[in-house]
Amino acid sequence: MAKFTWILIAAAGATAVAAVGAWAWSTQNVETPDYTLEKADGAIEIRRYPALVIAKIEKAGNRGEAVRAAFSPLARYITAKERPGEKIAMTAPVTQGRDDDDWVVSFIMPSGRTLEDLPTPTGSVTLAEIPPRRVAAIRFSGRWTDDRFAEAKDRLMAWVSAQGLVPSGTPQYAYYNDPFTPPFLRRNEVLIDISVP
Repeated sequence: MAKFTWILIAAAGATAVAAVGAWAWSTQNVETPDYTLEKADGAIEIRRYPALVIAKIEKAGNRGEAVRAAFSPLARYITAKERPGEKIAMTAPVTQGRDDDDWVVSFIMPSGRTLEDLPTPTGSVTLAEIPPRRVAAIRFSGRWTDDRFAEAKDRLMAWVSAQGLVPSGTPQYAYYNDPFTPPFLRRNEVLIDISVP
């Protein structure tokens, strides 16, 4: 009986290692936007991003409700479920920020794609181009809670102010992983555009 228990424990351990390995492989093989690192200070960075093309949707409600409601129509757009044409590769992160009273949730399109060559979206999904920008970002792991994002945002804004930098927009939240990723392995970020000197 004891031998059988140890076999089960060993099998469970091997399964856990395989799951973490599969997660690491899949995460590392999802495209993320290139940027130039201007400065790093612990978990905080100043980055320069090139122009990016996004598919976006606006949703009302609280932060969690809005990102959940927006994810499905955006996923249907890139997987060609409700439109003709080819599928579009998933990228990371999914971003979310305020626009007046609504949340804007966005999928970043793969590098090299343009507004002209992307399939026309249907429903409430629209395409847009974000011009090149300078961004302050703070990275953290853990669950996607309002408190954790608010804490990270406050730390970032205090650092930006201490550096004498000027924000030029509203904060954005960035989700790099799916909901099945263990919270301690998740990469989350808060980003804020800052004025170019």
